[in-house]
Amino acid sequence: MYNNVQVIIPSLNPDEKLMKTAAGMIEKGFTDVILVDDGSNETCHKEFEKIKEKYPDNITVLVHEVNKGKGRAMKTAFEYVLKERKDSLGVVTVDGDGQHTPDDAAGCIDKMTEGKCFVIGCRDFSLPQVPLRSRLGNVITRNVFKYVCGIKVSDTQTGLRAVPYDLLEYMIGVDGDRYEYETNQLLRVGSDKIPYAEVSIETVYIDDNQTSHFHPFRDSARIYGVILKFAASSVISCIIDLVAFRVILAFVPKLLDAALRSTIAGTLARIISAVCNFVINKKAVFGHDGDTGSSALKYAVLAVCQLCASLALVALFTTIFRAESDWLKTLIKAVVDTVLFFISFKFQRNWVFKKKNQG
Repeated sequence: MYNNVQVIIPSLNPDEKLMKTAAGMIEKGFTDVILVDDGSNETCHKEFEKIKEKYPDNITVLVHEVNKGKGRAMKTAFEYVLKERKDSLGVVTVDGDGQHTPDDAAGCIDKMTEGKCFVIGCRDFSLPQVPLRSRLGNVITRNVFKYVCGIKVSDTQTGLRAVPYDLLEYMIGVDGDRYEYETNQLLRVGSDKIPYAEVSIETVYIDDNQTSHFHPFRDSARIYGVILKFAASSVISCIIDLVAFRVILAFVPKLLDAALRSTIAGTLARIISAVCNFVINKKAVFGHDGDTGSSALKYAVLAVCQLCASLALVALFTTIFRAESDWLKTLIKAVVDTVLFFISFKFQRNWVFKKKNQG
């Protein structure tokens, strides 16, 4: 029996699968199931009433009069649990279309109570029944998380997650009201070093996932917009750096040695872009509220190291490729700095702007 945990099922315009999902959770031993009607139409709203009538002692229905999004529905349920279930150990979020089994929900709860951590139920995307859009979407997002944001998650799209009671208020504070909210959860958990674990779950897709309210183009734009926020500052600074390099290079006397001209232009351009990058990263990207002097010193050390690496590599490849054209030199610098960008980003996240509660 899972008496002190809540199953949260947000749903929009459900069909009979919602009844089966709720019934399965109750049969498994979950005694407290919270359904969130996220602005369903009148016909589908009756599905919630049917479930409540059949299981009056186990079902709570929370209602949004208009559709507010899956993220907002989850937050509504979290707020309810904090207010009305103060003895709760935590919650597990489940999709109402039958993709998440009662056994897997129980497995996530077991892992949560055992490790006192946030738990992600992860599917196997290599199986043949996985729709192509889900397989490709997960592969791309998983690798973006890993290489850009430094977060290793096997299943970025899963809605099966267990949240300890002590983390509910934290999760309410995560940005987003729609499908981007679940992505924001993972980004915040990774950036704030919140303990998390993964549990392998059954890979279930019903009718090729046709009942999903996830819209690939619209919602992917929201999701990748969130991810790109972490990289945007460095990209902007990179553009500033390249433009400044090209402009300054035009004013450096051509009588000087080619490598020396690149060094002078590169140094001045990097100083300009570094100041912009530091300010943007501290305030807008990492939300760092620590000592500015300390982070500025670390940033300066990193900037000097990155500058030296950039200058050395640009000079090396300029010589190797016998680059005489300013445009070719700029192209070489663009390639070099793209590689250094990924390295620098990780150092900034894990050292320069490291938060007090990080590892």
